[in-house]
Amino acid sequence: MTKPCIICCAITGSLPTKADNPAVPITVAEQVESTQEAFEAGATICHAHVRNDEQTPSSDPEKFARLKEGLEKHCPGMIIQFSTGGRSGAGQTRGGMLPLRPDMASLSVGSNNFPTRVYENPPDLVDWLASEMKTYGIRPEIEAFDLSHIHQAARMYADGRLVDSPYVQFVMGVKNAMPVDRDVFDYYIKTMQRLLPDSEWCAAGIGKDQITINEWAVSSGGHARAGLEDNIRLDRNHLAPSNAALIQRVVDLCEKYERPVATAAQARDMLGLRPA
Repeated sequence: MTKPCIICCAITGSLPTKADNPAVPITVAEQVESTQEAFEAGATICHAHVRNDEQTPSSDPEKFARLKEGLEKHCPGMIIQFSTGGRSGAGQTRGGMLPLRPDMASLSVGSNNFPTRVYENPPDLVDWLASEMKTYGIRPEIEAFDLSHIHQAARMYADGRLVDSPYVQFVMGVKNAMPVDRDVFDYYIKTMQRLLPDSEWCAAGIGKDQITINEWAVSSGGHARAGLEDNIRLDRNHLAPSNAALIQRVVDLCEKYERPVATAAQARDMLGLRPA
C-alpha cells in the first residue's frame, strides 16, 4: 500500500443548494475558496460544475473560464476536471467548455437510470465528446455507473477513440443505478485488471455511502472522490461544514491504511498529465 492515493473533490455538482447545506459553493468566488481549502487538506483533483446565480445548473463556458483562472491562481498544480454531465445542458452544449483545455473532463460512456430520470448518453454524443477531448488534449475520466461502462471504455481505448489508458471512476449509490455492493465493487476491480490492466481507477459513493466507498477505495489501492456534490453530511445529524472536511475524512483513511496522499505533481505523473 505504498502507492499514493489521488483524492478528487467534487465541489458543487448540479443538485445541492444552500437550502440543503449553506456550505455548498455556488458562485465562482465561493467555488475557488472552497476548492483552495480542499486542496490544502489534500485534494489534488477538482471536479467542477458551474451554476447560475439562482443556483440552477449551467454549462456557460464563461463561468468555467473564470473558475479555471481562479483555480490556477489559488490552487497551483491542482488538476482541473470539468464535468460534461447531462444535468447542465443537452447535446453538444455539454462540451461547450472543452476548448478551454482543462486537464481532465468527465465522460459518461453509457446511459443509466437516475432517481427521477434517464441519464442519457447516446453513442454519437459520447463519441463527439471523446473526440473533442482528444482534440484539446484533455484526459477523460470515465464515469462508470454500470459494469457495461467499463467494457465500453475498454472498447473505445482499443479502437482509438480514447488515446490514453482510461482512468475509470466507479460511481455507486445513485438511486435506481448501481447500489453500494462490495461484491460488485470487487468485481469492478477484477474487470479493470482484466480489461485495462495499465489503468488507474477511483471510486465515488453518494450520500451516506460516500465514506463507505472512500474506505473501500483507499484500502483496495484505488483513488477516492469526496465532496459536497455527492454528500452534504458528516453523519445523520451533522451537515458537512466544508468540502475540506469531507476531504479530511479521506486523508484520515489514508493514514489508517498507511497510504501516502498524492501530491499534485504525483497525481499528474500517475495520470500521465502535463506538468502544471
